[in-house]
Amino acid sequence: MRKPFAVSVVSVSFVLLHLACLAAIWLAFSWKLVALCAAMYVIRMFAVTAGYHRYFSHRTYKLGRVPQFLLAALAQTSAQKGVLWWAAHHRHHHRFSDTAQDIHSPVTDGFWWSHMGWVLSDAYDRYDAKSIEDFGRFPELRFLDAYHWLCPWLLGTATFAFGAWSGLGAWEALVWGFVISTVLLWHGTFCINSLTHVWGTRRFDTGDQSRNNFLLALITLGEGWHNNHHHYQASCRQGIRWWEFDPTFYALKVLSWMRIVRDIRPFPASAAGATRP
Repeated sequence: MRKPFAVSVVSVSFVLLHLACLAAIWLAFSWKLVALCAAMYVIRMFAVTAGYHRYFSHRTYKLGRVPQFLLAALAQTSAQKGVLWWAAHHRHHHRFSDTAQDIHSPVTDGFWWSHMGWVLSDAYDRYDAKSIEDFGRFPELRFLDAYHWLCPWLLGTATFAFGAWSGLGAWEALVWGFVISTVLLWHGTFCINSLTHVWGTRRFDTGDQSRNNFLLALITLGEGWHNNHHHYQASCRQGIRWWEFDPTFYALKVLSWMRIVRDIRPFPASAAGATRP
C-alpha cells in the first residue's frame, strides 16, 4: 500500500480548506452566494477540462500564446498545482493506465489513493520535465507552474474584495465563491480518477478499466465519457454520441467560431465504430 499522506503545505492547505467550508454555518446565507459558488465552479471546471486536460495534456486543439497563458492561469485558480505538473502526470497515467506504474489507479491502489491520496503524498511533487517539453519551453508557463499557489491566492483575494464591493459580504463571498467552490471542484475532478475506472459502461476495449459515466459527465462538463477518451485520447470531443453531454466541447466549438481556438481535433468515424464485441 502506498503512503497516502504526507505533512506538507499542500496537504495542510487541503485539510484547512475543507474545514473552512464549515464557516458557512455561521455566516449569512443567500441564493446569490450559491449562484456565485456555482459560477466559480463551472468556470474553473471548464478551465481544468479544456485547459489542463484537453489542451495541455493532449493537445486536442491549438491556441495562440496569449490565450494559452490566460487559460493556464485560469486553470491554476483551481488549486490543483501547476499546469506542467498536472499535464505531465496525466500523460504518465495514459501511458500506464491501470497498471502498477499508474500513479492513481483505483484498480491497483483503491479508491482513496486514486481520489486524493496521491495528490497529498509527497512522492509525486516532482514530474518528468521531458514528458512535457512541448509546453515547458514557454517561460511564462514555467513561471505559473513554479508559483502555482499564486493564481488561487489572487482569486481568493479578488473574491473577498468583490463580496465587500457588491454587498454580498466579504467573508460570505470568500467562503462560498472560493472555498466551497474549490473543494467541490477538487472532488469533481478527482472523481474522474477514482470512479471512471470502476463505475460505468464500456463501449471500447481499451486495455484498461476506463468507463463512461453520464452522471460524472454532468459534474465535470463532459469528462465522464472516459472510456471514449481512453479509446482515442487525441480527440477534443469526448461525448461522441448525440446524447453524450459534453459542454466543454461545445464551448470550444463556439470559441473556434470566434477564432480564439483553432484546429480542433475530431473523434474520427473509424475510431467511433471500433466498439467492443
